[in-house]
Amino acid sequence: MAAKKGGKKTSKESSSKIKKTPTGMPVFDKMCDGGLNSESVNLVVGGAGSGKTIFSVQFLYEGLRRGETCMYITFEEKRDELFENMLEIGFDLEKYEKAGNFIFIEYSPEKVRAMLEEGGGTLESLVYKKKINRLVIDSITSFTLLFESELAKREAALSLFDIIKRWKCSVLLTMEKELSADELFYGSESAMEFEVDSVILMFFLRIKDGLRQRLIEILKMRGTKHSKYAYPFEITDKGITISKSPLKKMNFRN
Repeated sequence: MAAKKGGKKTSKESSSKIKKTPTGMPVFDKMCDGGLNSESVNLVVGGAGSGKTIFSVQFLYEGLRRGETCMYITFEEKRDELFENMLEIGFDLEKYEKAGNFIFIEYSPEKVRAMLEEGGGTLESLVYKKKINRLVIDSITSFTLLFESELAKREAALSLFDIIKRWKCSVLLTMEKELSADELFYGSESAMEFEVDSVILMFFLRIKDGLRQRLIEILKMRGTKHSKYAYPFEITDKGITISKSPLKKMNFRN
């Protein structure tokens, strides 16, 4: 008797076929079906103290642990200060830098604009030469300030993403923006958010007893059935640790 065609798919067959890049944060990976989409461009949005830089470095560090080559481009952080701060939470970036797996680059926003005008320039050559797997740009906010109108920002973002996507690596961009409790529903006019593959929101909100609570939420992730909840998290001596239980009740001060 001939086997039936079709039929019910197994859970393995039904799962997403998109290749995933683990972040080093197990709960976050569970929130997005295994991690960030490989070779995608992802935007991490949050205000001061929300944990954007630690989230980004933890993502890179997971790649370093897996034998990947990672690049961190910053407009604001100083190398020694970043290395010292990350070492306090167990991320020994200098060890991987000496091994040639971690590349730290301090860039100016004007240099990024020049890179766009050159169609990639020396930075693109370095990415190809080092065979970069994971890339962080921290933060993209300074770059967007070079352009006055939303149209100009959108055009620059498109040009930047076109170049980055050629590099075939998994990318995190951070953006400085204070998020209020109301913005757990998030409305924004930023041109960047429309062009990226995912938007991750990091909150640092004051609750009624005067303390602050950190939360992380995935606003969107193309091609992925991601969690629709915000999750509390803490910054520990091992980096970001996300609660397994999402936030179900809002109790924040206006």
